[in-house]
Amino acid sequence: MARPAPRYVCQSCGAAYPKWSGRCESCGSWNSLTEEADTTTIPGAKASGRGGRLIALEPVQGTSPTPPRLMTGIAEFDRVCGGGLVPGSALLVGGDPGIGKSTLLLQALTALAKTGGPTVYISGEEGIDQTRLRANRLGLEDSKVKLAAETSLRDILTTLDTASPPAVLVVDSIQTLWSDAIEAAPGTVSQVRACAQELIRYAKRRGTALLLIGHVTKDGQIAGPRVVEHMVDAVLYFEGERGHNFRILRAVKNRFGPTDEIGVFEMREAGLTEVANPSALFLGPKEARASGAAVFAGIEGTRPLLVEIQALVAQASYGAPRRAVVGWDSARLAMVLAVLDARADAGISAQDVYLNVAGGLRIGEPAADLAAAGALVSSHLGVVIPPDCVFFGEISLSGTVRPVGQAESRLKEAQKLGFKRALVPPGISGPKGLELTPVPSVGALVALMQTFH
Repeated sequence: MARPAPRYVCQSCGAAYPKWSGRCESCGSWNSLTEEADTTTIPGAKASGRGGRLIALEPVQGTSPTPPRLMTGIAEFDRVCGGGLVPGSALLVGGDPGIGKSTLLLQALTALAKTGGPTVYISGEEGIDQTRLRANRLGLEDSKVKLAAETSLRDILTTLDTASPPAVLVVDSIQTLWSDAIEAAPGTVSQVRACAQELIRYAKRRGTALLLIGHVTKDGQIAGPRVVEHMVDAVLYFEGERGHNFRILRAVKNRFGPTDEIGVFEMREAGLTEVANPSALFLGPKEARASGAAVFAGIEGTRPLLVEIQALVAQASYGAPRRAVVGWDSARLAMVLAVLDARADAGISAQDVYLNVAGGLRIGEPAADLAAAGALVSSHLGVVIPPDCVFFGEISLSGTVRPVGQAESRLKEAQKLGFKRALVPPGISGPKGLELTPVPSVGALVALMQTFH
C-alpha cells in the first residue's frame, strides 16, 4: 500500500498545504505549519453518494415548538445566550487568559445544578484540587457540580455514556483534549476539530448543553480552526481590560438569539457579579465634567448603552502629530479628523490627539462619530459640554451627519438616566421632555460647540 503524501496544516487558520513553508499564505503567520495525518479521505468510502439511508424532506410551512431553556439565574449570562441555554446546543466561549472564563462558567454551573439537573465540569488544565480551591474562594463549596480532570476524549465520552446525561457539560479547554484516532499532538488543528465534533455529536444525541472554553491568539481570535466556530451554535467572547474590574460577555454568533448582545459583569473578590445598569458604570461624575468629554448613546446588540468618550487635543511636540486611541477604531478617528479639518476648518489634525472610551468598553458602530467629533472639538476649543447632553450620529466624508438605527431606544435610555438634551441627526423624533437639537453637518457642530460655556 502506498504511503500517503505528507500534509502540512497551519495551526493558526487551518489551511492545508502539500509541502512545508515558513509562512502560511492564507493568514500570513510564520512557522505555523506542522505535518499531520490526512483525515480528509476515508479508506473504503464509495465515490458515489448513493447507498445511504433516506432522509425526510419537510416543507417550510408549519410550526415548530419553541426550544426549552435552561435558566442559570445569572441574568446577564442568560441574556447573551438568548434567554438561557438550549438543551443539545453547543457554545464556544473564548477570552484572554485570566479574564474569568472558568469563574463565570463555574458560577453558572453551580446555579444550574440547584434547579436544572446534573452538571459536569471537565478540566484539562487544572486538577480537581485546584478547581475546588476556586469554588471555595467563590463561596461555592456546597455546589453540586461534578468535577473531573481528564484530557482523553475516549475516556470522557465513555464515562458520560455510562450514566444519565448531564443537563450541562463544560469542557475547559477544547485545546487540551486529544483523540487517539488522530495522529497529532493535542491543540493542533486536527485534534481540536475532531474533539469538538465528537463532543457536539454527543451533545446533540443526548440533549446536553455543551460549553467549550477556547484559548485566544495574540490578536484576540479564538485559537484553532475556524470550522469549530461554524460547528457550534453560539460563539461568546469574554472581554475586559486588566486595569478595569468590568468584564463584557459578547455574542458574535448565536443561532438561538440575537448577535452582538452583551452582558456586563464586575470582577470582585467573591467572583463575577452581574451589572444590571451598565450605563451608569461607563459614565463619569457629572459634577467633575471637563472639556473633551461627550456622552455617546450607543447600542450593543439589543441593549442601549450610554458611555463617555474622552478626547484630549494638545500641541504637537514633534513634527508628526501623535494619535492614541483606546476603545475605538483608529482609522475611524483619522477619518473624523480629516472631515473636521476639510469641511469645518477645525484645525485639529496638526495637533496631538488622544481618544479614550471610558470603562474599558470597545465601540464598533459608526453612530459614535458625532460623539467623538463633539469631544474633539470640545477639547480643542476648551469648552465644556453640558452634563445633561448626549450625542449619536454617523459622519460622512461630505461632512453631513447621517441618521442611525434604533434612535428611539437610545433616546429613551438617555432620558431614563436624567439627560435633558440630545444632539442628533436631522429628522429624528424622541420622547417628550427630551430636547432634540438636529446637527446637519460638522460645520453646524463646531458652531454649536462655540455657544457652550
